[in-house]
Amino acid sequence: MKSKKKSGKGVFRMVNDWLHLWLGLTSGSVVFIVSITGCFYAFEQEIKDAMEPWRFVEAQNKPFVPPSQLLDTAQVYMPGAAPTGLTYSNKEGAAAVGYEGEVNGKHTFTAVFMNPYTGEFLQKQQSLGEGEFDFFRFIIDGHRALWLPYEIGRPIVGAATLIFVVLLFTGLIMWWPKKWNKSNIDKSFKIKWNGSLKRVNYDLHNILGFYSLVLAFVLAVTGLVWSFEWFADSVYYVTSGGESRPEHHHPHSDVSKAGLVANDTISVLDKAWYKTLAQEPDAQGFYMTPELHDKEDAIEVTAYQDHGSWYNRNEYYYDQYTLEHYRVKGDRYSEASVADQLVMLNYDMHIGVVWGLPGKILAFFISLICASLPITGFLVWWNKKKKPKKKAGSVGGRQQKTAAEAGIPTV
Repeated sequence: MKSKKKSGKGVFRMVNDWLHLWLGLTSGSVVFIVSITGCFYAFEQEIKDAMEPWRFVEAQNKPFVPPSQLLDTAQVYMPGAAPTGLTYSNKEGAAAVGYEGEVNGKHTFTAVFMNPYTGEFLQKQQSLGEGEFDFFRFIIDGHRALWLPYEIGRPIVGAATLIFVVLLFTGLIMWWPKKWNKSNIDKSFKIKWNGSLKRVNYDLHNILGFYSLVLAFVLAVTGLVWSFEWFADSVYYVTSGGESRPEHHHPHSDVSKAGLVANDTISVLDKAWYKTLAQEPDAQGFYMTPELHDKEDAIEVTAYQDHGSWYNRNEYYYDQYTLEHYRVKGDRYSEASVADQLVMLNYDMHIGVVWGLPGKILAFFISLICASLPITGFLVWWNKKKKPKKKAGSVGGRQQKTAAEAGIPTV
């Protein structure tokens, strides 16, 4: 009872502190890996743009070539391979046709870059191949699955991220000052740089953890949306006011109308592209699925409204036989519900791109702080765990006095 009274902690606070300690120790290594790889990944696009000049072309006052011409060029460099994606960038960006595959059981992605004004080949880039190393593929594999098989690593990352969310709240409770006087406010908001190493380490953990709490929570929650279906369903349920999260679906083409439209020299994909372009003359990028694998599939074209981000998009679906335009729920960001907008925003919020370059810089530093918290937290625990050495002294009044000064009960 004396120690409890002396510490001033109730049962709730003691349980909270215990949870924070042991949940932090058990999840710390995973949180560190996920956070530090997130730091590297924040500037993936900027680094690639700086190191890969073939991603850019000189802007011209002429229209882009149609998708069929890009596919014909790409096929020369990927004979026999089936394209899985086709993208146009803005006026200064290259177009690309993507191919997904496997090499020795590992996922690969190959992109053939071309000039969108001429269809001229620029570069072929494979993300992973025999004897090749892709830095950002390595980083993202660590971020998502700790470099383990995804079916094993992703649940571990998800569980550690969920624990991290709990740690944010238990940490806030530990940080909260008992009294809001000047002394406690200074200790809670200012790092004492001229203090001992132990004190500086404690402040780095305690104070930086508080300052980063809100944005760290955003990064964690947006990551959990991909880790667990139940979590994504719960977020949608709460933000939509009780609606179930709709499954991702595409409208189907009407097979009964196959053959009703006469064939001509322009492919149906090109026609869908031109229809979309007429409605989206100011779009800053397009994505489409170049090949349909089922007779009921619809042609899909996505128009991105802002260069460098993905949330603000308009999706177009066309019947492959009649080119009838189908609308689906949430196919326009500007018209979508709050819950559907959050679904579209999730990736952009997770990497900070929703706020442009300043947002990426902020996401980088928040991730860096998150990576530091397991280290500084471990050191706080280790420093408290170490017991001070007992000093030798005479058996007399001085020894008793020293014990009393130290607050050690004597008999």
